[in-house]
Amino acid sequence: MKTRALFNLLTDGLEATIRDDNPWWRGERIFGLPPMRRWAFEPALSGVKRGLAPVTVLRGPRQIGKTTLVNQIIHTLLDEGVAAERIFRIQFDELPQLKKLAEPILELSRWYAEHILKKTFHRAAHAGQQAYIFLDEVQNLPEWPPQLKHLVDMHPVRVLVTGSSALRIEAGRDSLAGRLSTLEMGPLHLREIAELQGYGTLDPVLPPNGLGPLKDKAFWQQLRKHGEQHHVVRHKAFAAFSERGAYPIAHARPDQPWERVADLLNETVIRRAIQHDLRMGPKGQKRDEHLLEEVFRLACRYIGQSPSQALYLEEIRRAMNANIGWQRVFAYLRFLDGTLLLRLVEPLELKLKRRRGTSKLCLCDHALRAAWLQEVVPITPDGLEQSPHLSDLAGHIAESVTGYFLRSIINLNVAHFPERGAEPEVDFVLTIGEQRIPIEVKYRRRIDYKDTQGLRSFIEKAHYNAPFGILVTLMDEAASDDPRIISLPLSSLLLMR
Repeated sequence: MKTRALFNLLTDGLEATIRDDNPWWRGERIFGLPPMRRWAFEPALSGVKRGLAPVTVLRGPRQIGKTTLVNQIIHTLLDEGVAAERIFRIQFDELPQLKKLAEPILELSRWYAEHILKKTFHRAAHAGQQAYIFLDEVQNLPEWPPQLKHLVDMHPVRVLVTGSSALRIEAGRDSLAGRLSTLEMGPLHLREIAELQGYGTLDPVLPPNGLGPLKDKAFWQQLRKHGEQHHVVRHKAFAAFSERGAYPIAHARPDQPWERVADLLNETVIRRAIQHDLRMGPKGQKRDEHLLEEVFRLACRYIGQSPSQALYLEEIRRAMNANIGWQRVFAYLRFLDGTLLLRLVEPLELKLKRRRGTSKLCLCDHALRAAWLQEVVPITPDGLEQSPHLSDLAGHIAESVTGYFLRSIINLNVAHFPERGAEPEVDFVLTIGEQRIPIEVKYRRRIDYKDTQGLRSFIEKAHYNAPFGILVTLMDEAASDDPRIISLPLSSLLLMR
């Protein structure tokens, strides 16, 4: 598109919208930013300012605070003396006019350099005025990776990209190899709930970079001790997590009843993903909103489990009175995984052995299940003592919470180990280099010797290279006297990050 045509298009409303979305250009600040900064704030800010890669990617489900974090970073840059004209933000999910542009990222960057920065990106960088560009929900643009690659290859700019679709963000990794670093920000961590609710502040146990500490048995023992030392704050935060989940809106407004929070989650998170993101798929692909709703409902119903293909097909045929094939169902499961509303934890791949079993379903937040199915299940010891009939379901939810939490750690290989002949199943297996760490979730008050059979069997086979295992429990008391097994209550596990 010629420059004149671009500028004519912007005068039709797009330019005014972009200027409105960058109020610092006229000396204003965004109103109402929350004072609490999520864990991803510091690594994202560091990546934008001095990261090894010119592009920092922040991905996560809808409504978990990505845009808020972007705005907090912008305010911090301004507070540090960065001139307002050096900061450019575009929110792509709110600008349908961008579809009229052939290459929105490149064309808007040219407009910004000429009309706001008033110099080329190279001249600005030579003058110590490098530009910061923030692209919110960039995955909604077709062909965004090559545009971003060209931008950072040809111009000395720093870029922060956010996205709520893992599949579309991952699709850009090949084009942008060596040019980006990724952060995944899910719902609130337990220590963030504690801070937001005013219970206290806790430090994470896992360092922000590297997975090496997970290979050390002492790390997990330290994590258990950390939970014991902060048991008062931990229990309060875990009770709030059990009651309302981990979406920021649920804890930012504790005065609002759960029913209103549930309605908001259904509308702004689940239906938004199902209705909006589904339409953003590849052109020409036939999509069925009703089928996607049914697949998500099944994911909620069988949370923390790995249903068989036959069960999926039987349930969907009964609900929709239609003959739906497995490949189509699996495609919709992959789509939901791509929205980051759930994670599909695959069976462990072993040399010389074919993978058997289906994916384990781990929702990003049990509150989504409670909202969608209108069924609240407590996961605290006190809550389950009052509702013992929900214990088995609470165990599945605990397994889902564990799986999603572990999968959200970038570059951590997480799988589940289905029963294989004489080998019992193991809920999760972490693979770090050549070492494996089996994790079993036994979410009940009483745990006996048989409950650790899967862990012991896995540890005892030398070819798995698993020197120890983790037993995730409901109660704080140690559940095994086997020195190779570390008992860790779920509430303490969630304090890792």
